[in-house]
Amino acid sequence: MAVFLLRRLASAVVLLFAASFIAYLMLYPAAGDIARNILGENATEAQVALKNHELGLDQPLILQYLAWLGRALTGDFGSSYFASQPVLKILEVRLPVTISLVVVVTLLTGVLAFAVGLLAAVKKGWIDRTLQVLATLGDALPAFIVALFLVTLFAIQLKLFPATGYVALTKSPLDWARTLTLPVIALTIGGVAGVAQQVRSSALEVLRHDYVRTVRSRGLSERRIILTTVLRNASVNGLTTLAVHVVGILGGAVVIESVFALPGLGSLAVESTSRTDLPLILGVILAVVLIIVIVNLVVDIVVAWLNPKVRLS
Repeated sequence: MAVFLLRRLASAVVLLFAASFIAYLMLYPAAGDIARNILGENATEAQVALKNHELGLDQPLILQYLAWLGRALTGDFGSSYFASQPVLKILEVRLPVTISLVVVVTLLTGVLAFAVGLLAAVKKGWIDRTLQVLATLGDALPAFIVALFLVTLFAIQLKLFPATGYVALTKSPLDWARTLTLPVIALTIGGVAGVAQQVRSSALEVLRHDYVRTVRSRGLSERRIILTTVLRNASVNGLTTLAVHVVGILGGAVVIESVFALPGLGSLAVESTSRTDLPLILGVILAVVLIIVIVNLVVDIVVAWLNPKVRLS
């Protein structure tokens, strides 16, 4: 297991470096407009050139990246061009919002998807057919459409939940839950159907294996067989699908945070991109990649525990 973890950690570090370089490469063509955006349209060419020199934007791409990387390795991700605050300080405020959203949605999606998927595989019949219909609807409905419906019904008309805003967990756990309820539901609906489909397919395949019939012949209860043998073997594909879905959650967070006015990484990404705030954009990208890496690392550990063959592959 130690060697397995070291390999995963090494690949995670490589991924972070690759993501930062690719992001820098893609943002480089827009670097020429940053100084003018900061100084305004009335700035002269000389003032723009001086500002580019101050920011180091007149250097070749590789030198700019290496300079940024050298500072980043010491924990200095620079300062926002427009907010005049360190990137890390801004991320410290925004990151807990997105992490709260991602963690709650991922856990809720996993619990519901595994429960529904197992139930559909075991019971079949109308439960299975209902899952197929819901899976199709869940994939077809965009998250922002669901979000707008939820806001209109539960926030504006029924006034059960706040339409916008966010309250930190440390300030009020109840208000924190109320501000996240609608965004979580909007992001969970599509994910549950997709992951449940994968769990259902894996569970049906496991149920057809000979070792399940062997376990049944020992006189064990059906519930114990389902919750141990079937669930353990069907969880690998389900967890892998759930990990992939986290990327979708982070992508959906960009829209959902805008709809519900949540001050997270999604809304920050929109703001920083519209202003070409290079240090802030890179900080957001690395924060998102880091969340994905951590989630995938946790899933890899759980999958390796469930299936020892994974550690040897």
